[in-house]
Amino acid sequence: MENRSLNPNGSDKTQLLNNHQNNGYFDNAATSFPKPKAVGDEILRYLNDIGGPYGRSFYGRALEVSGIVEDTRFLLAKKFGASADNIVFTPNATYAINTVLKGLRLGNKEILISPLEHNAVMRPLKALEMRHGVIIKQLPAFDDGYVNVDKIKDLLTGKTALVIINHQSNVNGVVQSVAEIKKAIEDIPILVDAAQSAGHVDLNMDRDNLDFVAFTGHKGLLGPTGTGGLFVKQHELLKPLVEGGTGSKSESFEIPEFMPDKFEAGTHNIAGIFGLFGALSANVECNYSREEFCQMVNEIKKIKEYSVICAEYHNRQGGLFSIKTERADCSTLGRSLYDNYDIQTRVGLHCSPLAHKFLKTYPCGTLRIAPSVFHTVNDFGILIKALNDVKKLL
Repeated sequence: MENRSLNPNGSDKTQLLNNHQNNGYFDNAATSFPKPKAVGDEILRYLNDIGGPYGRSFYGRALEVSGIVEDTRFLLAKKFGASADNIVFTPNATYAINTVLKGLRLGNKEILISPLEHNAVMRPLKALEMRHGVIIKQLPAFDDGYVNVDKIKDLLTGKTALVIINHQSNVNGVVQSVAEIKKAIEDIPILVDAAQSAGHVDLNMDRDNLDFVAFTGHKGLLGPTGTGGLFVKQHELLKPLVEGGTGSKSESFEIPEFMPDKFEAGTHNIAGIFGLFGALSANVECNYSREEFCQMVNEIKKIKEYSVICAEYHNRQGGLFSIKTERADCSTLGRSLYDNYDIQTRVGLHCSPLAHKFLKTYPCGTLRIAPSVFHTVNDFGILIKALNDVKKLL
């Protein structure tokens, strides 16, 4: 791809604000926006035209709903290199993570984690530590949080029951090599938190021999909130997080033992799944190349007033990063970018205090920049221009 300039057209702040084609939303690590048009269209199609339940009845509209739900499951499986039989719908990645942590028998066992884990992992882990004597150990890592695979075996013991890896950090964007980590731990199960990576980073469950993968629909997959899922390689290892009606085995008071019913009690977020189907069917292509993203990061690094919190090497950098400045706290910086340039970012600890402590950005946190596939190189240029201008106001 040609090397396009990161300099925006014009330099006047008013011109930047009045150009409605500019995309100032850089908080896509929280939830992606905009969504493909098909997302809203499919949600409305379900709510206004179809209705009906999933997996409960055999009249026309119910069969159509069940078909879309299973088509969505198939599209997810195809995207992740897995069998559709191993994909379970959940409301979000947090629910999926809790399903694994509370479904395994982990009492008095050791769990190894990366130093960049989100509170979606740390809070249920700390609850298990307090209630069931779980022992939490942190994996060795380099300064940017990238796990040192060569030293993993030194921590493995007969009590090691699970390894948890945040596939892409939501603070500095470091992408972990889950395939290499799984090879190093061999038969010990691995739980991959793919909340930030799904839809952005190559992820293949079967090829990489992964055991559990939690993902969400509302970030990189471009779907609506309230959607997500869990890949389960061996469902026999897990007890369900909740029990209830499934539309199957209704004569029994026990939850079915087969997939996906075992982990899908209750009525699904069918409207959300229709929206996720629309997102997965849209086949949206990114407006910028990886090289252009890295060029944008490098341009911000050149602004001496800012420190960029990112991966040490480009080959392990995901599609988000953070910055901080000694001139002001991150909240003041974020408010100034919003008030003056309508640039929307996330500030603070990003629900990841463990990561910030490791990266030495605790307790103040950082300002996070997370573009989406809909951003352009021109948007990057406007961001750089705004960062250059706003430093004078701090």
